[in-house]
Amino acid sequence: MDSNHDDIVAATRNWLEKAVIGLNLCPFAKSVYVKEQVRIVVSDASTPEQLLEHLVTELQLLADSDPEEIDTTLLVHPLVLQRFMDFNEFLGVVDAVVSEMQLEGILQVAEFHPKFQFDGTTINDVSNNTNRSPYPTLHLLREASIARAVEAFPDPAAIYERNIETMEQLGRAGWDALQVGPHKSGT
Repeated sequence: MDSNHDDIVAATRNWLEKAVIGLNLCPFAKSVYVKEQVRIVVSDASTPEQLLEHLVTELQLLADSDPEEIDTTLLVHPLVLQRFMDFNEFLGVVDAVVSEMQLEGILQVAEFHPKFQFDGTTINDVSNNTNRSPYPTLHLLREASIARAVEAFPDPAAIYERNIETMEQLGRAGWDALQVGPHKSGT
Protein backbone atom coordinates (compact mmCIF):
# COMPACT_ATOMS: atom_id res chain seq x y z
CA MET A 1 0.00 0.00 0.00
CA ASP A 2 1.42 3.38 -0.92
CA SER A 3 1.63 6.29 1.50
CA ASN A 4 -1.46 7.99 0.02
CA HIS A 5 -3.47 4.82 0.71
CA ASP A 6 -1.99 4.71 4.21
CA ASP A 7 -3.18 8.29 4.82
CA ILE A 8 -6.68 7.49 3.52
CA VAL A 9 -6.93 4.37 5.69
CA ALA A 10 -5.65 6.35 8.69
CA ALA A 11 -8.28 9.06 8.13
CA THR A 12 -10.97 6.40 7.78
CA ARG A 13 -9.85 4.68 11.00
CA ASN A 14 -9.79 8.05 12.78
CA TRP A 15 -13.40 8.67 11.66
CA LEU A 16 -14.44 5.17 12.75
CA GLU A 17 -12.80 5.49 16.15
CA LYS A 18 -13.80 9.07 17.00
CA ALA A 19 -17.19 9.42 15.30
CA VAL A 20 -18.79 6.08 14.43
CA ILE A 21 -17.57 4.24 17.55
CA GLY A 22 -16.63 7.18 19.76
CA LEU A 23 -20.02 8.86 19.45
CA ASN A 24 -21.72 5.45 19.30
CA LEU A 25 -23.36 6.36 15.97
CA CYS A 26 -23.42 2.65 15.19
CA PRO A 27 -23.71 0.53 18.33
CA PHE A 28 -22.71 -2.55 16.30
CA ALA A 29 -19.41 -1.20 14.95
CA LYS A 30 -17.18 -1.50 18.01
CA SER A 31 -17.31 -5.29 18.37
CA VAL A 32 -16.24 -6.05 14.78
CA TYR A 33 -13.68 -3.24 14.80
CA VAL A 34 -11.90 -4.40 17.96
CA LYS A 35 -11.89 -7.97 16.61
CA GLU A 36 -10.22 -6.61 13.45
CA GLN A 37 -13.03 -7.92 11.24
CA VAL A 38 -13.41 -4.65 9.33
CA ARG A 39 -11.68 -4.63 5.94
CA ILE A 40 -10.78 -1.14 4.71
CA VAL A 41 -9.96 -1.03 1.01
CA VAL A 42 -8.93 2.06 -0.94
CA SER A 43 -9.99 2.05 -4.57
CA ASP A 44 -7.94 3.91 -7.16
CA ALA A 45 -10.97 3.99 -9.47
CA SER A 46 -11.28 7.25 -11.36
CA THR A 47 -14.54 6.39 -13.14
CA PRO A 48 -17.82 4.94 -11.90
CA GLU A 49 -17.24 1.94 -14.17
CA GLN A 50 -13.89 1.18 -12.53
CA LEU A 51 -15.45 1.58 -9.10
CA LEU A 52 -18.21 -0.81 -10.09
CA GLU A 53 -15.60 -3.43 -11.04
CA HIS A 54 -13.90 -2.97 -7.68
CA LEU A 55 -17.26 -3.18 -5.89
CA VAL A 56 -18.09 -6.49 -7.60
CA THR A 57 -14.71 -7.90 -6.52
CA GLU A 58 -15.21 -6.76 -2.92
CA LEU A 59 -18.81 -8.03 -2.75
CA GLN A 60 -17.67 -11.45 -3.93
CA LEU A 61 -14.71 -11.49 -1.55
CA LEU A 62 -16.95 -10.63 1.39
CA ALA A 63 -19.56 -13.20 0.37
CA ASP A 64 -16.86 -15.87 0.11
CA SER A 65 -15.03 -14.94 3.34
CA ASP A 66 -15.47 -16.36 6.81
CA PRO A 67 -17.30 -13.73 8.91
CA GLU A 68 -14.81 -14.36 11.71
CA GLU A 69 -12.11 -13.08 9.35
CA ILE A 70 -13.99 -10.32 7.49
CA ASP A 71 -17.39 -9.27 8.79
CA THR A 72 -17.70 -6.01 6.89
CA THR A 73 -15.85 -4.00 4.24
CA LEU A 74 -15.40 -0.28 3.75
CA LEU A 75 -14.66 0.46 0.10
CA VAL A 76 -13.20 3.98 0.17
CA HIS A 77 -13.04 5.67 -3.23
CA PRO A 78 -11.44 9.12 -3.00
CA LEU A 79 -11.05 9.77 -6.74
CA VAL A 80 -14.57 9.18 -8.03
CA LEU A 81 -18.13 10.31 -7.18
CA GLN A 82 -16.97 13.37 -5.27
CA ARG A 83 -20.27 15.15 -5.94
CA PHE A 84 -22.92 13.80 -3.57
CA MET A 85 -25.64 13.78 -6.25
CA ASP A 86 -23.44 11.60 -8.50
CA PHE A 87 -22.70 9.31 -5.57
CA ASN A 88 -26.37 9.12 -4.65
CA GLU A 89 -27.35 8.22 -8.23
CA PHE A 90 -24.66 5.51 -8.28
CA LEU A 91 -26.38 3.79 -5.36
CA GLY A 92 -29.11 2.58 -7.73
CA VAL A 93 -26.41 0.82 -9.75
CA VAL A 94 -25.01 -0.64 -6.52
CA ASP A 95 -28.41 -2.10 -5.60
CA ALA A 96 -28.78 -3.58 -9.10
CA VAL A 97 -25.33 -5.23 -8.85
CA VAL A 98 -26.16 -6.78 -5.47
CA SER A 99 -29.32 -8.19 -7.06
CA GLU A 100 -27.53 -9.41 -10.22
CA MET A 101 -24.92 -11.16 -8.07
CA GLN A 102 -27.78 -12.86 -6.20
CA LEU A 103 -26.56 -11.40 -2.93
CA GLU A 104 -29.86 -9.84 -1.82
CA GLY A 105 -30.60 -11.07 1.67
CA ILE A 106 -26.90 -11.90 2.10
CA LEU A 107 -25.13 -8.55 1.69
CA GLN A 108 -26.23 -4.94 1.57
CA VAL A 109 -24.42 -1.68 0.94
CA ALA A 110 -24.69 1.43 3.10
CA GLU A 111 -23.33 4.80 2.07
CA PHE A 112 -21.12 7.46 3.61
CA HIS A 113 -19.91 10.61 1.89
CA PRO A 114 -18.14 13.84 2.90
CA LYS A 115 -21.08 15.84 1.53
CA PHE A 116 -23.86 13.48 2.64
CA GLN A 117 -27.24 15.18 2.90
CA PHE A 118 -30.47 13.62 4.13
CA ASP A 119 -33.55 14.39 2.08
CA GLY A 120 -35.35 17.37 3.57
CA THR A 121 -32.27 18.88 5.24
CA THR A 122 -30.04 21.78 4.32
CA ILE A 123 -26.41 21.15 3.40
CA ASN A 124 -25.24 22.60 6.74
CA ASP A 125 -27.71 20.66 8.90
CA VAL A 126 -25.60 19.03 11.61
CA SER A 127 -27.69 15.83 11.39
CA ASN A 128 -26.03 15.06 8.04
CA ASN A 129 -22.78 14.38 9.92
CA THR A 130 -24.11 10.98 11.02
CA ASN A 131 -23.36 9.77 7.47
CA ARG A 132 -20.41 11.98 6.61
CA SER A 133 -17.07 10.28 6.19
CA PRO A 134 -13.65 11.65 5.25
CA TYR A 135 -13.97 10.20 1.70
CA PRO A 136 -16.80 8.69 -0.33
CA THR A 137 -17.28 5.20 1.10
CA LEU A 138 -19.44 2.18 0.32
CA HIS A 139 -20.00 0.01 3.39
CA LEU A 140 -20.57 -3.65 2.54
CA LEU A 141 -22.43 -5.45 5.31
CA ARG A 142 -23.59 -8.98 5.98
CA GLU A 143 -27.35 -9.27 6.47
CA ALA A 144 -26.80 -12.00 9.10
CA SER A 145 -24.61 -9.65 11.14
CA ILE A 146 -27.21 -6.93 10.92
CA ALA A 147 -29.92 -9.35 12.06
CA ARG A 148 -27.84 -10.42 15.09
CA ALA A 149 -27.12 -6.82 15.97
CA VAL A 150 -30.78 -5.85 15.69
CA GLU A 151 -31.70 -8.71 18.04
CA ALA A 152 -29.30 -7.22 20.59
CA PHE A 153 -30.67 -3.73 20.02
CA PRO A 154 -34.46 -4.13 19.99
CA ASP A 155 -35.40 -0.70 18.60
CA PRO A 156 -33.06 0.08 15.69
CA ALA A 157 -35.19 3.08 14.67
CA ALA A 158 -34.14 4.68 17.94
CA ILE A 159 -30.52 4.64 16.74
CA TYR A 160 -31.29 7.21 14.04
CA GLU A 161 -33.18 9.43 16.47
CA ARG A 162 -30.42 9.16 19.08
CA ASN A 163 -27.80 9.99 16.43
CA ILE A 164 -29.64 13.14 15.42
CA GLU A 165 -29.86 14.14 19.06
CA THR A 166 -26.13 13.43 19.52
CA MET A 167 -25.29 15.63 16.53
CA GLU A 168 -27.53 18.45 17.74
CA GLN A 169 -25.90 18.35 21.20
CA LEU A 170 -22.43 18.19 19.67
CA GLY A 171 -23.11 21.04 17.25
CA ARG A 172 -20.92 22.17 14.37
CA ALA A 173 -18.05 23.23 16.64
CA GLY A 174 -18.04 19.89 18.45
CA TRP A 175 -18.07 17.96 15.18
CA ASP A 176 -15.25 20.09 13.78
CA ALA A 177 -13.23 19.54 16.98
CA LEU A 178 -13.29 15.77 16.35
CA GLN A 179 -11.22 16.35 13.20
CA VAL A 180 -12.73 13.42 11.33
CA GLY A 181 -13.08 14.97 7.87
CA PRO A 182 -14.26 15.46 5.29
CA HIS A 183 -10.97 15.72 3.45
CA LYS A 184 -10.46 17.84 0.39
CA SER A 185 -9.97 16.07 -2.95
CA GLY A 186 -6.39 15.22 -3.63
CA THR A 187 -5.34 15.12 0.02
